[in-house]
Amino acid sequence: MSEFSIRHLEAGDAADLCELASGASVYGNTLQLPFPSSATMAARMDKMLAAGRCQLVCENAAGKVIGSGGLWRFDEARLAHAAGFGINVHRDWQGRGVGKLLTAALMDGADGWLSLERIELTAYPDNRPALALYRRFGFVEEARLRAHSLRDGAYRDVLLMGRLRGGRV
Repeated sequence: MSEFSIRHLEAGDAADLCELASGASVYGNTLQLPFPSSATMAARMDKMLAAGRCQLVCENAAGKVIGSGGLWRFDEARLAHAAGFGINVHRDWQGRGVGKLLTAALMDGADGWLSLERIELTAYPDNRPALALYRRFGFVEEARLRAHSLRDGAYRDVLLMGRLRGGRV
């Protein structure tokens, strides 16, 4: 078995995801609140397992979930060609290829199986490792959303990034 494997999210992954999301390097770069409760994670899992989502996890050789990522189609009929994207990697496994593996699997699904033309995400401008990863997979900065979200007691900007199928600009 290789060091990592990718599979679809399962209901039994809630405890691992709760631990994953509790790291400051994870929740600090998302819109989630610190230290999610089991109840919060259970509610989030219901959304992640809903139809119209592609939610994957990366597990290590011991079978522990060390990363998660997803694509979700937008609800509006005229946006059926587009989806949102996000990934999280456990603090102990960041910088070891987990994000790259998850992103590659999700982009393959988006292009080869879901027929998505556009994928978009937001990221904090100081999250340089994430920005480098996204650019590697064809995402480009499209806008800066000023004072977008509360982070560490202040409203922070985020970058809106998009990726078009086939690398179109």
